[in-house]
Amino acid sequence: MTEPVPRFRVVPRHPGFPARGWIIAIAIAWLLSLAGAWALATWFAAPGLGDTRGQLRTAERTAAQQQRQLEELSQRMVTLSRSDQISRAANTELQSSLAERDEEIAALRADVAFYERLVGATAQRKGLNVHSIEFAPTEAGSWNYRAVLTQNLNRGAISQGQLRFSIEGVRAGKLATLDWGDLNQRDDAPGQDYSFRYFQELTGNVMLPKDFTPQHVRVSLRGGAGGTEQTFDWKLAGSGGAR
Repeated sequence: MTEPVPRFRVVPRHPGFPARGWIIAIAIAWLLSLAGAWALATWFAAPGLGDTRGQLRTAERTAAQQQRQLEELSQRMVTLSRSDQISRAANTELQSSLAERDEEIAALRADVAFYERLVGATAQRKGLNVHSIEFAPTEAGSWNYRAVLTQNLNRGAISQGQLRFSIEGVRAGKLATLDWGDLNQRDDAPGQDYSFRYFQELTGNVMLPKDFTPQHVRVSLRGGAGGTEQTFDWKLAGSGGAR
């Protein structure tokens, strides 16, 4: 009897490395070769790249440090500039204040000299007198005046009365005189009262026509004990140069 031929045959598996493993190993080797080739190419193309990158990082740190220093110096410059401006302003203000004090001291010294001449032991005895009168224009077009009255003939007496003055000059090519009423724009304007023992300062404001050129100021003092009248040159008003 003949034995039947089997449809399937058992083939023993080769005990070597699997085919799939070979494929993976080849792929890994290929990738490693590519990486090595890239690293080698990079090295040959730029052998100092690593050093350059280190230098770049160092340069960046140095630049950042210098930038901070620059900002600090800039801030110091701003502070010093402001300090210098403040110092200059303070110095200017101080100089102005010193100049004002010098003017005040000069004025006080002049006042002291004036008082010494007026009431000093060697002062010349003089009755009711207009020591000085001066005028200063204002922005409104009027004129401020300041008159100083004195007397030291009778040191125990009180001088009382009224001050008036007129201004002589030229108007429309002719001589003209502006009396007290014209200057105060009131025909019935009262005189300015005075009352003092040794001296008194009187101030006020008057109007002058625009077409009027002043030349002389005639000051009149009238009181119970008599009076006086003095004339001052307009250009010298305030110097006490009566005639």
